[in-house]
Amino acid sequence: MLILNWILPSILFIMGVFTFVSNRKHLLSMLLSLEYIVLSLFLLLFIYLNMLNFEFFFSMMFLTFSVCEGALGLSILVSMIRTHGNDYFQSFNILQC
Repeated sequence: MLILNWILPSILFIMGVFTFVSNRKHLLSMLLSLEYIVLSLFLLLFIYLNMLNFEFFFSMMFLTFSVCEGALGLSILVSMIRTHGNDYFQSFNILQC
């Protein structure tokens, strides 16, 4: 049972990285896969802290920062759709004014 607790979040992390690498056309799909990766890392962190009987303060901080990361990604997506009209990642160029 202990190994299953480590294997399942690891598989979820690998699946999230694979979807992030393979779906690079739309910014929304990239942001969703990043959130999936963050949630799998949170699950790994929660299992690790639970196994060692530590406090869960760091996991709550991690969850807070992941929510801030999601809000920043959503604001980038909204500003990109307002300026370019779509969420294609290829049309997003940082060097362009």
